[in-house]
Amino acid sequence: MTVNMTKGQAISLQKNDGGSLTAVRMGLGWQAAPRRGLFGSRTREIDLDASAVLFADKQPVDVVFFRHLVSDDGSVRHTGDNLVGGVGQGGDDEAILVDLARVPVHIDQIVFTVNSFTGQTFQEVQNAFCRLVDETNGQELARYTLAGGGAYTAQIMAKVHRVGAGWNMTALGTPANGRTFQDLMPAILPAL
Repeated sequence: MTVNMTKGQAISLQKNDGGSLTAVRMGLGWQAAPRRGLFGSRTREIDLDASAVLFADKQPVDVVFFRHLVSDDGSVRHTGDNLVGGVGQGGDDEAILVDLARVPVHIDQIVFTVNSFTGQTFQEVQNAFCRLVDETNGQELARYTLAGGGAYTAQIMAKVHRVGAGWNMTALGTPANGRTFQDLMPAILPAL
């Protein structure tokens, strides 16, 4: 059963049977919003990029994004860059796979971001979401929908963080500006 998350909401990543999830996929989907013009509605391709920044004690230690597809330890993997969005017909346009069992013990948080590499704002994006899927069985666990557009070029979407021996996911939904994950670091740090 999917939990439709609201900004700031946290959920445990424990399975119903009490076990822990071992592998999850953070999927990102979006479509270009139609714009009205002199000759009717049209859309322009939007290149959103998903990134995962791995933190140890509030210090960034690794990142996974379209130019570095696998974390140095191999526990986090980006499936590849999608330059236009909307091809998934409501499915994931980009995805980041996290093997929770392999994440080194010193990594305590993984923050997922999305940014417009080409600089378009979220006013030009519609139907944008991130979702967490149990990679072992394909079951969607949680979904956070980006609502309202906005004059910003990025979003700090969610974080997966250690709680005791397990993991939680928190929907962040923090608007930011920047074309790359590096540009977003000042907006990420307060969410840790």
